Amino acid sequence: MRLEGKAAIVTGGASGFGAGIVRKFIAEGARVMIADINGQAATALAREFGDAALGWRVDVSKDESVSAMAKAALETFGAVDILVNNAGVTHLPSAMEDVSEADFDRVISVNVKSVYLTAKHLVPQMKARGKGAILNVASTGGVSPRPRLSWYNASKGWMITATRGMAIELAPAGVRVNAINPVAGETPLLKSFMGEDTPEVRARFLASIPIGRFSTPEDMGNAACFLCSDEASMITGVAMEVDGGRCI
Repeated sequence: MRLEGKAAIVTGGASGFGAGIVRKFIAEGARVMIADINGQAATALAREFGDAALGWRVDVSKDESVSAMAKAALETFGAVDILVNNAGVTHLPSAMEDVSEADFDRVISVNVKSVYLTAKHLVPQMKARGKGAILNVASTGGVSPRPRLSWYNASKGWMITATRGMAIELAPAGVRVNAINPVAGETPLLKSFMGEDTPEVRARFLASIPIGRFSTPEDMGNAACFLCSDEASMITGVAMEVDGGRCI
């Protein structure tokens, strides 16, 4: 029960890594708002946990949507102790000059702007209370970029730098900010990262991961739980690779 008595928001929480984080947080005693662009999926997952979870539809790239999410969470929980910025998208593997402007704008608005918007609407109440934990789900692509995912890599590199900047600014206020860098996993984005999902492509991808398997939602949940718990009270500004050795 490492998160007993704490309330959390997990964006992109209805599937993939986000759902793994939600399940771990609730198992450890937290109440969680499962915030996702797919409101039906968020509500369906929340039903599994009864009063411990609330499903909410949010578009993390829109100020008014993030504002409504924050307001609902504060009204429901009284305070938000933990914020997990997990929602993310990618463009299909492509030469950098061939990525459409629409796809570029979508990657930046969801992966980058969302971190600004959630901070805008949730950091003030953390600062006022003198405590809080923020976790940004970045990527190994922000540390060791893959070819043909240039703008996705750049968005995750931005998130890592933002994590460090947020951490140093918010430390005096008692708010910690960390990131995790997953390698690709069995999530809805896997096919987009690989371009196509075939045994041959999977084998090439797995060959770059020394431990020899993809990340799982459970891996992310375990790492996120530690970094957001009081056990990590001396850890801030870290971008932890949860990648089976991919970045070594």
